[in-house]
Amino acid sequence: MKWFGGILVNALLFLLLSYLIPSFVVATIGTAILASIVLAIVNMLVRPLLIFFTLPATIVTFGLFLFVINALMLLLTNKLMGSGFVIEGFGTALLIALFMSLLNMMLDRTLLKHQKNSR
Repeated sequence: MKWFGGILVNALLFLLLSYLIPSFVVATIGTAILASIVLAIVNMLVRPLLIFFTLPATIVTFGLFLFVINALMLLLTNKLMGSGFVIEGFGTALLIALFMSLLNMMLDRTLLKHQKNSR
């Protein structure tokens, strides 16, 4: 169930960011959900290999290189999705990766705080 929640949250973040970033286009909510599923699959299959092979760069940059890997995963999702999901360049993908990481972190902290207070 947590996986489906993450899919929906990322789909909503895609829609929000496509509204805020002109060089990022998501055609419909269905496209956002499908792109979120594709991104989840790409993150499960490809991301661990990239992290392994770029571990020295990640260590030297104190983990900041992970944003580059996230941007690459978004660009791969862009290639797999077609015309309804468009990221115009690496800079846009990096910006989306930064925003998605920050927003997901804020949502996670908010949910954890809510769960802690409800006990």
